[in-house]
Amino acid sequence: MMYQKFIPSQYVKSVFDISPESLLEKGVRGIITDLDNTLVEWDRPDATPKLIDWLRSMKEAGIQVIIVSNNKELRVKSFADPLGIPFIFQARKPMGRAFRKALKLMNVSRDQVVVIGDQMMTDIFGGNLNKLHTILVLPVAQSDGFITRFNRLLERRIMKKLKEKGQLTWEEEN
Repeated sequence: MMYQKFIPSQYVKSVFDISPESLLEKGVRGIITDLDNTLVEWDRPDATPKLIDWLRSMKEAGIQVIIVSNNKELRVKSFADPLGIPFIFQARKPMGRAFRKALKLMNVSRDQVVVIGDQMMTDIFGGNLNKLHTILVLPVAQSDGFITRFNRLLERRIMKKLKEKGQLTWEEEN
């Protein structure tokens, strides 16, 4: 069934619900994360103090983080560089090339990585196609850019289908 590829391995409200300890227990050594509406609001230029602490906790636990974003270089670079985090911009998710490049850059195997993102159409679908553990988070902001608004429309349709088939194992609580 095609819709299976849109179902995340795991669902949490935000990245802050993901602890280094829980990842280490699963043997995770690397995180491929989306940027906009996953780590911060899509229109926020810099990391919040809370996010900086979260990223530091991952680094201290020996877990690498790489940002894989469909956004332009300027947006991703200006966010990631001050944090010293590697990134891939214009990733063309859900296509697989950026995911494979991220694995290579971190020098980790598929079973040592989680993909974190707020969109089923790009992050979760792309991660699942590449046989990676996917974690869906609620979008940080209630507003989206144009393409993301279109993706969310498709996501709602997919969620409805999954719900009808009893395949939705988690619920959005808003």
